[in-house]
Amino acid sequence: QVQLQESGPGLVKPSQTLSLTCTVSGGSITTNYAYWSWIRQPPGKGLEWMGSIGYSGSTYYSPSLKSRTSISRDTSKNQFTLQLSSVTPEDTAVYYCYGVIGGMTDWGQGTQVTVSS
Repeated sequence: QVQLQESGPGLVKPSQTLSLTCTVSGGSITTNYAYWSWIRQPPGKGLEWMGSIGYSGSTYYSPSLKSRTSISRDTSKNQFTLQLSSVTPEDTAVYYCYGVIGGMTDWGQGTQVTVSS
């Protein structure tokens, strides 16, 4: 079973860039046909898919967030990273990373990020 763990600051100031890292264990992020994604849930709202990075390094973003979102990876550390620029309080949410590998979906536990001055 693949395990994922999010890490990053829990508090970000408005206009700054939010940066979160997902560390993967029990499987390689370069495994063929594996995809690694970020999703978030604002308070009182549903889940919002933000973007994904594939096993080859190709990236895919939500059209509504594309201008502010970047997903990258460090294969040497088996990690992938989310960067969300120009954050506002509306970006306050629980952020989750998840991976789809071998037909199975595994999730991180989620991390709360609050945007506030």
